[in-house]
Amino acid sequence: MTDLQFGALVRAIRIRLRWRQSDLAERAGVSQTIVSRIERGDLGTVPLATVRRVAVALEIQVDLVGRWRGADAHRLLSARHSALGESVIRGLTRPGWIFAPEVSFSIFGDRGVVDILAWHRDAGILLVIELKTQIVDINELVGTFDRKVRNAAQIARDHGWAVDERTVVSAWVIVVDSRTNRRRVHDHAAMLRAAYPLDGRHVRTWLKKPRGSIRCLSFWAPPQRAGGAAVKRVRVRQAVRAG
Repeated sequence: MTDLQFGALVRAIRIRLRWRQSDLAERAGVSQTIVSRIERGDLGTVPLATVRRVAVALEIQVDLVGRWRGADAHRLLSARHSALGESVIRGLTRPGWIFAPEVSFSIFGDRGVVDILAWHRDAGILLVIELKTQIVDINELVGTFDRKVRNAAQIARDHGWAVDERTVVSAWVIVVDSRTNRRRVHDHAAMLRAAYPLDGRHVRTWLKKPRGSIRCLSFWAPPQRAGGAAVKRVRVRQAVRAG
C-alpha cells in the first residue's frame, strides 16, 4: 500500500464513521493538521508513531513492508537465514547425528517450520534448533519455539523418524553474533537464562556424547555471503552467563 492509498483509506474510514478531521484528531491525540497530512498521503512529514496513533483510533492495523531494489526484503532475510542454516549444519556434523532442515508441521492447529531438526537414534534424543539472524521479539521467540519443542516428537514421526515415547527432546536457539543481537540478549538476560540456561560450550560437549535433555542459547558467527569464500565454522560463544 502506497502513502496515497493509506491516506485514502484513513479518509474513507473516517467518513464512514461520520467523523470530522477534528474528531479523529481528538481521539488520536494529534492535531487536525496531522490528520490532513496523513489523508493527503504526505506521510514523509509525519512520525511513524503518530501515524500509528491515528490508525489505532480508526482500528487500522499498520504493518511495515520493506522493499529493497525491487524485491521484498524478506527474500534477502531468507537468504541470510538459509546461509546460517547451512553454516550450522556443516559445523555441527557429528557421528550418530542426522539433520533435517526446514521441517514443516501442522499439528492440531499448530503450524510452523522447525529450522533444523536433529536426531541421534542410538541415544534416543531429538534436538530442535531455532535459527535467528536477528532478535526482535523475545516473548515471541520463547513462546513460538516452546510450541515447536513440545510438538517435536510428533514432528519427527511425521518426518518419518521412528521416535517413541522414550525419546528425549532438547532445544537450542542459535543467534547470529552481532552487537545488536548481543545487546538484545543482554537486555533480556534473566528471561532467556530461565528458558535456556546453557551456552554453546555445554552443547558442544553434549553433542559428542548426548545424554539427557538440554536447553541452550548461543551465538554463531555470521556466515559468509553467497559467492564468497567457503563457509567456515567458528567457535560458538557464550550467550548468557549463569547467575
